[in-house]
Amino acid sequence: MGELKLCCLGLSHKTAPVSVREKFAFKGEELERALLKLNSMEGVDECMLLSTCNRVEVYFTTRSSNPFKDPISFLQEFKGATLDEINSFFYRKVDRDAVRHGFYVASSLDSLVVGEPQIVGQFKDAFQTAKELGTVGTVLCRFCETALKVSKRVRTETGISKNAVSISFAAVELARKIFGDLRGTKVAIIGAGEMAELAVKHLITNGASEVFVVNRTLERAQALAEEFGGKPFPLTELANVLRLADIVISSTGAPGYVITKEVVEPAVNSRGGKPLFLIDIAVPRDIDPEVDSLDSVYLYDIDDLQQVVEANIRERLREAEVAKEIIEGYVERFLKWLRELEVAPLIAELKKKAEEIRKEVLEKRLPKLGLTPEQEAEVDNITRIIINKLLHQPITSVKKKAVEEEGRSQVVQIFREIFGLGKE
Repeated sequence: MGELKLCCLGLSHKTAPVSVREKFAFKGEELERALLKLNSMEGVDECMLLSTCNRVEVYFTTRSSNPFKDPISFLQEFKGATLDEINSFFYRKVDRDAVRHGFYVASSLDSLVVGEPQIVGQFKDAFQTAKELGTVGTVLCRFCETALKVSKRVRTETGISKNAVSISFAAVELARKIFGDLRGTKVAIIGAGEMAELAVKHLITNGASEVFVVNRTLERAQALAEEFGGKPFPLTELANVLRLADIVISSTGAPGYVITKEVVEPAVNSRGGKPLFLIDIAVPRDIDPEVDSLDSVYLYDIDDLQQVVEANIRERLREAEVAKEIIEGYVERFLKWLRELEVAPLIAELKKKAEEIRKEVLEKRLPKLGLTPEQEAEVDNITRIIINKLLHQPITSVKKKAVEEEGRSQVVQIFREIFGLGKE
């Protein structure tokens, strides 16, 4: 048998379009059947499947000299994959690269949106499923537990998840800067744009207490208002809504300005200096830029929000560099543990052999010396100390060599030959 290897065979949004990712996705019972099938293959010792909308990855351990042979055969059989597809879209990672990649994935450094929170839950679920099915053992359990620990440290000690990187979240972030606390604020949505709806959902999550829905057709306003538990208004009631709302999000798709300075000014005058936050997500714009000249009015359009998003993405990428430093330390520690684990049976075998020799010699010699029980006990202790001191240096050396990248297998083989230990 060959050396123990931890590997990853996978594809992601970086290597494959959604049409390919859909083909290789695993869900529910299919995922469980796939895991059990993969685990039954001769060249796979332990395995886990991570399947999300943006990636499908197989993590596995093997001692095969051709580590990816069986996982590739599994994909060909289970998903009808061709070798051309696998060679075109799948990456193959072994040991250090596989461990680092897994830690990056769990920490969201490899996500479409760096810092997104969903992946750690998906990683945890994949690990839990594999545990319940018994397809992970000592190595992948330690790998997954370390990956989750790494993810928690990255989120705790860096700002990788703190800044909004979507238009709808950016709107919420700007609203917070103006109002401080969003609890009790009233939100109006003008039109039925998808991004505007999403922004309203985020605002409600962050404490907004009431929603007004304004639409050209009252029926559509009523349907949306039901979704948000809000109040519907026809577009003719816009001026009244502007008096009531603190935050207005507009996304109508109308050809001209829906909200003008002439409509907003009377509403502002009736608000007693209370700020009015206008977010224009429409293209072409719904809100006349002249509105921004009014006191206590804060107007942002989609370009302003995009600038916030881009600045936040840059900040997340800076934080990602800090996260990589944290991860690298865990990669080294995990690989050290893995290589020491590899020689653990060898060391145990050597200690067992030494103890058997020691006991055999003492059983033959001690009775002839006529020693007291106390003296026999002392001789027993002395021989144990000698054996431990004699083995300390070779054991320390083989552990040290086990974690080195080069010459590891040769050192282990020499160790076996010197001490006459059994073959792998």
